[in-house]
Amino acid sequence: MKNFSDYESMAMFNLSDAECAVIKERFDNIVDGFSALDAYDVDDVEPAITVLDLQNVMRKDVAISTITREDVLKNAPEQNDGYFQVPAAIE
Repeated sequence: MKNFSDYESMAMFNLSDAECAVIKERFDNIVDGFSALDAYDVDDVEPAITVLDLQNVMRKDVAISTITREDVLKNAPEQNDGYFQVPAAIE
């Protein structure tokens, strides 16, 4: 396995040896934290999308009557081909 400092050139970082040591220690702590999860037996645990006991809370997709395009655009200061006309935001 490559040394942590070998990746400096790929990432275009100019880190001192002390900075590399600090970052390596932090990454090692993160990896150790995830490795601690290996101690748990999860073979019989069903995968979950969320830890909360939720059901689908979305409403049914039901069509409702809405305002017509003409009614929406009748008070528009400017319109073009059935759409609001606004000043250009990008030159």
